[in-house]
Parts: sequence; C-alpha cells; structure tokens
Amino acid sequence: MNERASQSPLRLTVVTETYPPEINGVANTMRHLVEGFRDRGHQLHLVRPRQAGERAGHLAAPIEQTLVPGVPIPGYRGLRLGLPVYWRLRRLWGRQRPDLIYIATQGPLGHAALAAAVALRVPAVTGFHTQFQQYSRHYGLGFLTRQITNTLRHFHNRSDATLVPTAELRAELTAAGFTNVQVFGRGVDVTLFAPTRRLEALRASWGCGPDDLAVLYVGRVAAEKNLELARETFAAIEMQQPSARFVLVGDGPALAGLHRDHPRFICTGARVGEDLAAHYASGDLFLFPSLTETFGNVVTEAMASALPVVAFDYAAAHAAIVSGVNGVTAPMGDRAGFVAAGLSAIQDRGRLRALGEAARRTALHMSWERVLGGVEQLLYEVIRRRQGDPEPTPAAAAVPE
Repeated sequence: MNERASQSPLRLTVVTETYPPEINGVANTMRHLVEGFRDRGHQLHLVRPRQAGERAGHLAAPIEQTLVPGVPIPGYRGLRLGLPVYWRLRRLWGRQRPDLIYIATQGPLGHAALAAAVALRVPAVTGFHTQFQQYSRHYGLGFLTRQITNTLRHFHNRSDATLVPTAELRAELTAAGFTNVQVFGRGVDVTLFAPTRRLEALRASWGCGPDDLAVLYVGRVAAEKNLELARETFAAIEMQQPSARFVLVGDGPALAGLHRDHPRFICTGARVGEDLAAHYASGDLFLFPSLTETFGNVVTEAMASALPVVAFDYAAAHAAIVSGVNGVTAPMGDRAGFVAAGLSAIQDRGRLRALGEAARRTALHMSWERVLGGVEQLLYEVIRRRQGDPEPTPAAAAVPE
C-alpha cells in the first residue's frame, strides 16, 4: 500500500485575501491549491473577503466558503483586504475544527486567522507569496524595509511552517531568521497554456505580419515590476527590428501613464483563461524584468506556451531556465545584461523558435499534480508533529486587538 492510500482525507481550511476571478499570481496559486486538494479527496473550506460585484458560480465546483467583509486596497484595483474577524473565526473553528489551516496572506484577515488557530491549537501553515519588504522600495517607503521584514518574520514564525516557492527563497528567509521554511513549488497548466493556441488574427490586430516580432510582457503594470527596463530593452530591439511590436497584457496603476507616454505600445488590459493563453502563444519573445517576485507564474506560463523568456536569474527563471537552452537570463540586477539578453535572443529567428520549443519541453515536467503531492505530504507531517506535542504553544494566549 502506498503512503497516500494509508492516510485519511483531511479537513483543510484555506484563508486568503485574494482568489479568482481576481487576477494575480497568489489568486491563481490558491485556486490550484483549493481545487487540487479537493480533487485529491480532501474536504476544503475557503475563507476570503467578499469581492466587489462578484458573480455567483465562478468556482469550478462547489466549495464550502466563509465570506468576510473587506476593504479596497489602495492602488490595487479590484482587490480587497479582509477585516480581522478573529472572534468569528474562533467560533467557526471551535464548532467545526479543521485538521489544518493554510493562511496564504498576511493582511488583517491572515493575522486574525493565525491568532485564532494558535489560540485553538489548530495546526497552521503560512504561505510567503509576496515580497512586501521589497515592494516598499518602489513606493518611497524603503526606510520601512527592515520593519516590514521583522513584522513578516514574527507573523510566519508563529505558524508550524512557512511555505515558499523556491529553495532560493527558503535560504534567504532562513538567513533572515525565519524558522521551519519549506518549499511549496509551482506547477503550470500545460493544457491551457500551449503553442497550439497561437492566432495569426490576434497578431494581425497587433500590426504583426507572419515574419514580424511580437514582444510580450504579461503581469501587473506597476512600479515594482521594473517596466522601465522592459521599455529600454524593447527600444534596443526596435532599433534592430523596426517592425517589432511591444504588447503589454495586464492592468495596474502605471498603465495609463505608460500608454500615454508610449502610444505605439499595445496595451490589452488584463486577460484570463483561453484568451490569455492565446496572447502568450501569439508572441515571439517574453520580457520579464521584475526584481520583486517570490516566484513569477507568468514565466512558466510563457514557457508552456513555447514563448522564450528573458528574465533575471532568480525565482521561477532560476528554477526553470537554463540560459541559452530554453530561455535567456541575466545576473540579478544587471540592467545592461538584461538588455543584452533580449538582443541576443532575437538575432536568429531559428534559435528563438528552438528556445521556445525547449521551454515547452521543460514546462511539460512541471505538473500541479506532482507539486500538490509534495505539499500534501508536508501537511500530513505538520499534523503528525503537532499530535506528538501535547504542550500548548506559548503564543496561544495572543488575541488581536
């Protein structure tokens, strides 16, 4: 009998302040986590803020939910912070105790959920999905970086384990004093994101003929994404290939200014599902200059679409790209190196296609099923450890104000 067959299904609660149809990497990962564990036979309960104007039935299949009040996040249109409903969660979990609570976000709802879990002595695992301490530098708050790091460390160290997407980030956080950091890798949907979704009609709408170069960026259009470097790289590419087009897929606070200052750029707004997959597959080169990712799901989505990626050598790019084989990377923070990487990729269209084909082959080995199997075993181990520790945690008395 295999190990999984001998383990009972779990009652799992996932607490997150973002979930589809909201569009971001954390929401996407939470959907795969919730639906994947449900499909593996576990009982899932989702706790999240009620979304503004959300429509009924957007979940792929019925999942038990508790919706809590939320408030808009300044600068993040469409996203909401959950309010700190500590007593509501404590009553809920006191009546129907989960085997384990996974807390994906560090907002007021996440803090309340962790405090309630600790008070009830329910095993709790937190996710480190966003580099908040790095974002501060892009919004004139760099002086708060150390304070934010300290706050995050205090939060995560009260949980039984903290899950991060890469071994690289695990080493970084461990060196910063975070304890019991484990890797929760990322998969990619290679059926949705595939080169067969390429559409010549979509390319034509961008002004690209069959032999013209379409350069893509997909993601949030915001200061922390380092898009000035993408613009600089495309300008260098355009000098060599004047018919090239730069297509930006996504939304964010910098979108209006970017479109105003660069009217020739094609700004499509946010895209989802098969529409997003067609945009990836219809491109020829993907520029991803961000320096603030915990992973960067767009990198593996582009690779699955046979779209060669130019990125800095960290996070998803470090984990998945062998530079010059299935993409091109530059040393972390090397702006000139990034521009040079973009230029090198376009010199030979045959090589560019070969990079994309190799990227697709790499993505085919990055299944969500394998990723979730590893996380499942980690959660069982957390529960086993807690069952062997009858003493209450010192933080059990902590109650948020």
